[in-house]
Amino acid sequence: MQNRAPQKAEQVYELLRHSIIMLELAPGEAIVEKAICDRLSISRTPVREAVQRLADEGLVNVLPHSGTYVSPISFQVAEEGFVIRRALEIESVRRAALNGTDDLAPHIALMRDLVASDRLGLYLDADDAFHAAIARASGMPRIWKFITLAKVHLDRMRQMSAPVPGHLAMVTEQHAAIAAAIAAGKPDQAELAMRIHLESSFEVMAKLHHESS
Repeated sequence: MQNRAPQKAEQVYELLRHSIIMLELAPGEAIVEKAICDRLSISRTPVREAVQRLADEGLVNVLPHSGTYVSPISFQVAEEGFVIRRALEIESVRRAALNGTDDLAPHIALMRDLVASDRLGLYLDADDAFHAAIARASGMPRIWKFITLAKVHLDRMRQMSAPVPGHLAMVTEQHAAIAAAIAAGKPDQAELAMRIHLESSFEVMAKLHHESS
């Protein structure tokens, strides 16, 4: 019984975090605690704990005597997250290539299927699963935890780029190049493929963000 409140807070946190990242909750939109409590049939305590975690990540702004609102997408914070992510992913992919794995093929197949069937709303999760698998293959799976925390504003920008014609098809083939280099045990090639992937994706996101600002 003692663990129920923390579990509920974690569930609310994951639900709201995912909704914010996927832009289902738009920047500036109000987070109404009572509505969440009513919808999930829970007390306000786990909701407030979840909201505080989101505030700590910069995903919501809690304004006294006003309310809680989804924060604007910060390009500065997103760029910082990109720099952190690039550094960690390069270390991760080099180690994965040295260890060698051919377990990434199912991820590539799934992403190609999502693009071909135009189920782009599911692509972000598949993308994350691919990069998390690389972290596991590196032998340092906790790397992905730190990347996930660093890239939260980057993810919101990434979701904006999903509808760009041809973008996710290009991203998928970049993923395939990374997977091939890892399977071949070529860390330099894997690092180059990862750099090209991350930097070209960020360029698309940055352009979209600036155009929408």
